[in-house]
Amino acid sequence: MGGPSPADVRARLLPWYDANRRDLPWRRTRNPYRILVAEYLLQRTRIKSGTPYYERFLKRFPTVQDLAAAPLDDVLAVWEGLGFYGRARNLHAAARVIVEEHRGRIPQSYEALASLPGIGPYTAGAVASIAFGIRVPAVDGNVTRVIARVFRIREDVTTGTVRRRIAEIAARLVSEDRPGAFNQAMMELGATVCTPLAPACPKCPLERLCLARAAGEERDLPVSSRSRSAPVVPVVFGLVTADDRVLVVRRPRGRLLGGLWALPGESGVGARRKRISRGRFGPRPGSRFVWGRGGRTWTARSPT
Repeated sequence: MGGPSPADVRARLLPWYDANRRDLPWRRTRNPYRILVAEYLLQRTRIKSGTPYYERFLKRFPTVQDLAAAPLDDVLAVWEGLGFYGRARNLHAAARVIVEEHRGRIPQSYEALASLPGIGPYTAGAVASIAFGIRVPAVDGNVTRVIARVFRIREDVTTGTVRRRIAEIAARLVSEDRPGAFNQAMMELGATVCTPLAPACPKCPLERLCLARAAGEERDLPVSSRSRSAPVVPVVFGLVTADDRVLVVRRPRGRLLGGLWALPGESGVGARRKRISRGRFGPRPGSRFVWGRGGRTWTARSPT
């Protein structure tokens, strides 16, 4: 493998984690359903932002049976404000699969977990190792960064070849006795010490093992060609009111915020090409319209 031995990494990392890990609600349980919810919810969400939603979600859907039986609109309502609503749909679909095909029990193998809607290698590895003690890696962005620095991987970590290499290294590193704790320790290290822009190397339990630190390259790694810029989506919308009511429509699935209720309008390329007409929505006499685009608004009233 090259670089530090798995035994040396474990010997330094696990005691550090035991002494420094953050007290998070999903770390206080071995309940597989609660761990599964946390892993879905924390995809692309910071812990500080996600924690209140985690607690609210479990209060509303305390068991996988409760979640599977709920209408999707109820699930989306509890998720409201967290964004990336595809996660909520996938979690709801996964709950139904678990109830219908696994007798309401969270699957206890990596392969079965990976077959659930919305679960990839990372989430399957996290749930399998944390909830069931299965010795599999859980490689997210934090773990990728730690491994790239400790093993001084200077190639682009977004390429398939390098991603497979990092996954192989991670698999060798995982503790046999405490796989879940080890995976969480790697994630914790990346989130709190081995951070993207300002790694706190003097505080790192792996500092003496880290090849990037020894070469003075810890701030240069990992190498990534993936752009971090957020896409800008043009939007045009209309506010249609009548008799203290507001017109909302369900957005088309497969589009931005698909399946959610919103003001009538267009987003993306369609917002540049299409004009919203009052006739399209069939307003009743006396309706009031407020149209918005690019920070500008127009107001009109339908004849009575």
